[in-house]
Amino acid sequence: MRECDVCGKKPIVGHNVSHANNRTKRRYLPNLQKVRVLLKTGQVTRMTICTRCIRSGKVVKAPLQRARAL
Repeated sequence: MRECDVCGKKPIVGHNVSHANNRTKRRYLPNLQKVRVLLKTGQVTRMTICTRCIRSGKVVKAPLQRARAL
């Protein structure tokens, strides 16, 4: 399901409103990103997080993996 793993933000339901004021149901989806996160235990895991949690610093992005030289 589309849900932020940190804050629990989910899609909400609203309406499209036409010029004639007709209303049809629609869903407003949160802007979720799959991010590699560095946990407090030192582990790196992939989580689905909303952009507001990323921008506010609620999670720490994991450093990039470097390719090993042969």
